[in-house]
Amino acid sequence: MKYLALGCIATLFIAACTSSTKTEVIDSTTNISRDTLVTDGKDTSAVYSVCFLHTMGKDSTAVEFMVTGNKVTGHLNWLPYQKDSRKGTLEGTIKNDTIRAAWSFMQEGMKDTISVNFLLKGETLAQKPLKFNAKTGREQTDEAAGYTITYQPTTKLHK
Repeated sequence: MKYLALGCIATLFIAACTSSTKTEVIDSTTNISRDTLVTDGKDTSAVYSVCFLHTMGKDSTAVEFMVTGNKVTGHLNWLPYQKDSRKGTLEGTIKNDTIRAAWSFMQEGMKDTISVNFLLKGETLAQKPLKFNAKTGREQTDEAAGYTITYQPTTKLHK
């Protein structure tokens, strides 16, 4: 039963990241799903979305980004096996390959926000890990660490 529930959750993430939008080749290594944004009657291709999944044992984390220009919005859901999950929204900016965002989530009925940092290179997403700050009693991004948590695309996007 537990495996059935975990399989259903993974299927939902994959389905949520699947769309009927056009894909466009950005460079020789990246295919990104793009929607057409209409601004003042002019079509632009400034909007795209990407979805990633990280699994470690039975724990999983799903990330979906919608990028509009340099603004990033989306969802980040951390789903540890048989523990309380963190499900929430992302809002931030992207500069070059670096995404800096605020992750606002609910856990055990409490709201919280943590700054998170990602590196988006080709079809790979990497995140700086979180660490516990004993002074504040909260988790925070470990700025001194590298981008050690790696995600894989949930679907392969084709032209």
